[in-house]
Amino acid sequence: MTRMVHAAVASDVREAEEMQEILRAAGIDSELESAEDDSLVVLVPESKLEAAQDAIEAGTEPDEIVAEP
Repeated sequence: MTRMVHAAVASDVREAEEMQEILRAAGIDSELESAEDDSLVVLVPESKLEAAQDAIEAGTEPDEIVAEP
């Protein structure tokens, strides 16, 4: 089984779903996990981390991403 790692943090469900759609379009599986401050962590397979971060960066405005690992 592939280990899932932290790719990005979304401030709300809408933003997280947008990131998941970007990743889906890039052929990258993702999962969401709740964080302590009501944000959502976007998880991707470890082997796809760099591609996922590139896809999210290309598909969103830089100030939309709350944090990266």
